[in-house]
Amino acid sequence: MTALASRILRGDLRAASRLIRDVDDGRASAVPELQALFPHTGRATVLGITGAPGAGKSSLVDLLVTHYRALGKTIGVVAVDPTSPFSGGALLGDRIRMQGHASDEGVFIRSLATRGNLGGLSRAAADAVRVMDAMGKDLVIVETVGVGQDEIDIAGLAHCVVVVVVPGMGDDIQAIKAGILEVADIFDVNKADREGADRTVRDLRAMLELRHAANDRLPVDPKPQWEPPIVKTVAVGGKGTTGVSDLTQAIERQLAFLDSSGGRAVREAHRSRTEFLAILRERLLASALRRLEHEKGRLDDVAGRIARHEVDPWSIADELARGIAT
Repeated sequence: MTALASRILRGDLRAASRLIRDVDDGRASAVPELQALFPHTGRATVLGITGAPGAGKSSLVDLLVTHYRALGKTIGVVAVDPTSPFSGGALLGDRIRMQGHASDEGVFIRSLATRGNLGGLSRAAADAVRVMDAMGKDLVIVETVGVGQDEIDIAGLAHCVVVVVVPGMGDDIQAIKAGILEVADIFDVNKADREGADRTVRDLRAMLELRHAANDRLPVDPKPQWEPPIVKTVAVGGKGTTGVSDLTQAIERQLAFLDSSGGRAVREAHRSRTEFLAILRERLLASALRRLEHEKGRLDDVAGRIARHEVDPWSIADELARGIAT
């Protein structure tokens, strides 16, 4: 056991921050630390909060932290912020919006950049969750960046996924049909004091009914199925915060359903598969790029040759793949 890993197991925030920073920077030194922590993980519940930008996810997370802290639970928050395509940096604004918990030793908030990952999660996010789990956090909340229907990676990480939508966003309900509808365990219509909130709830119910109609044509699954509830909240507003207790009750019902149906073990297996494939993909890509530079030249040079139609990308990719396989 390394000294850093030992400190993290004792709940040392500085040690955890250092390791998460190393993970986010892609430093190889982080891997032995993660390996040392791995046997001590698997106890935390992971809650995913996702939805379109401007839906009020950060304000909702702030209220959830307050609720669960009042119950005596320790909380970790992984807030995934967008990466600038120009500077490579990230705004990392969620810690600013959750300053009310900054002095609470039972809450550890860490922002990460997407690093260009269109699925809404950086590879470091899963490792950050592991670190917080090893620290002994009871609940780890992952707030994703909010990039629309492509944001489905959270399903491979969380035990419960809350999809946050708001009224008055035009075709936004239609836009989530193709992907995020399938990963939602709970729908939260936030900013429900706005005009059109009831219509948004009706639209969501209609979408769920359409999914039921489609599933009725498939072979019957004997296992019990979870029906995503729809709750309304007002995380911030002149009328005060409302509906958070309805949301937390829905979360607890869903987690209880997972435990009673064996769904938690299924999700853990899916999470492990997703994480392993992501690590394997990283290793293979790194190996391929090293081989490319050794045999063909730097990536930019090879890309230039492809752009000039001197060589096609399929041939080079196949050659590299064959080299890795041998």
